[in-house]
Amino acid sequence: MIQDDALLIDRQLDLVTLTMNRPPANALNNELVERLLDAFRALACQAMPPGIVLTGQGTRFFSAGGDIKEVTGIEISRPRMRSFHALLCEMERYPAPLVCAVRGYAVGGALEFLLHADYVIANGECKIGFPEINHGLLPAAKGMRKAVQKLGLRDARALLYWGELVDARKALEIGAIDEITATSDVTSRALEECKYLRGKDQRLFAAIKRSLNLTEQMDDASLEAMTIEDLGAYLTGDSSADARARFLSKNAK
Repeated sequence: MIQDDALLIDRQLDLVTLTMNRPPANALNNELVERLLDAFRALACQAMPPGIVLTGQGTRFFSAGGDIKEVTGIEISRPRMRSFHALLCEMERYPAPLVCAVRGYAVGGALEFLLHADYVIANGECKIGFPEINHGLLPAAKGMRKAVQKLGLRDARALLYWGELVDARKALEIGAIDEITATSDVTSRALEECKYLRGKDQRLFAAIKRSLNLTEQMDDASLEAMTIEDLGAYLTGDSSADARARFLSKNAK
């Protein structure tokens, strides 16, 4: 395990666990955001990017979101928001599975992490929301757009305008999380799900993820070019060819 003051990094074969480590609430100060940004960029550049499980230290907070103590003026806040926006972009574009393991509160910027993940497992005590409007703050525009895309306008608007937190059952109902499990099982279930997704053909996974996350931002010509590029990538891959052969063989019987 690699340890520093803000982020714990634990690698086991093709899975990496990133643990936010800023007690008591794992608030997202600029140091932690930068550490996460560096980690995502470094892992994405590997020949075979590992699956990532993102979690928070302790059982009460996945993360309380942005560290309000750092919101002291435009000169400090501007680079901090740029780093946070860049981190959301890296999460959205990360080519391998990203699973969030949530215990307790995941609010503000931390909820934006959940919305940019491929799968989210939470405990029954989880609470999510965008309280920024009640604290003199504003979520990242990219996070608000993702909230509309993933939750729908009505539920995103309710979270953003009212600023109230909702419990795990409501979070599951609106699609902010994917699964509720016991607190003691959150990390193991997240690793299990991440390992399963990492076992898929990763070129196909990356292509599907890119389409799901980025196509709304592209015009038709760009979509066609991406489709042709992906076609060449997976038609030349041994694993995808084997999968097609097995399918054809099964249906020929």
